[in-house]
Amino acid sequence: MEFSRYNSSHSAAPSAPELPPESHDYQHHQPPPQQQYQSYYGQPQAPSSSYGQSGGFPAGTEPGVVRAFQMVDRDRSGFIDEHELQQALSSGYQRFNLRTIRLLMFLFKNPYDSLRIGPAEFAALWSCLGHWRAIFERFDRDRSGKIDSMELRDALYSLGYAVPPSVFQVLISKYGHGSGKTELDFDSFVECGMIVKGLTDKFKEKDKGFTGSARLSYDSFLCMVIPFLVSYD
Repeated sequence: MEFSRYNSSHSAAPSAPELPPESHDYQHHQPPPQQQYQSYYGQPQAPSSSYGQSGGFPAGTEPGVVRAFQMVDRDRSGFIDEHELQQALSSGYQRFNLRTIRLLMFLFKNPYDSLRIGPAEFAALWSCLGHWRAIFERFDRDRSGKIDSMELRDALYSLGYAVPPSVFQVLISKYGHGSGKTELDFDSFVECGMIVKGLTDKFKEKDKGFTGSARLSYDSFLCMVIPFLVSYD
């Protein structure tokens, strides 16, 4: 199976993106045709080692993050499940939909327990959401607590994801709810951004030359895509 070139992607680390520079105007941009590496995968970043860590909280973790984890870890096992994670995040962000919680659990999974995460994964997840929150607030220009389809497109483009119009329409149709108007709250924005970033990172593993194209088997394609479709459904 061969995929044609595309213009959407980002860094090698499936976690939080870097914030786009404040001085750039990202409203309704189209990617310039001369873009090459950045056209496909955004601005290069240093890889993150936050996923799949084990042990206690990393040095320098804010006390509030530690408290949020400890408050829901009632059995003092050092691990929390999806419902406890949902409760913990409510104390610092908002109450996320269980779909989003399960996606976060999948992306920040503990290598020793796929159904729970430990302190290191929780700290990385909390920090990741902080980055996504800053991006969301930057592009929520009317301060409505929601972003529309144009603001979403601008936000994704500012991170290096120049999603083609046809793909973008498929993406936003998931959040239209049949109303004819697409608006995403922070919960949906995190889910949407994580799916775009996660799938892009997986595709980059196959595109060794950073050309925007890759050949992969049917089995590889299914293994790459299905976890983002069913693992948190």
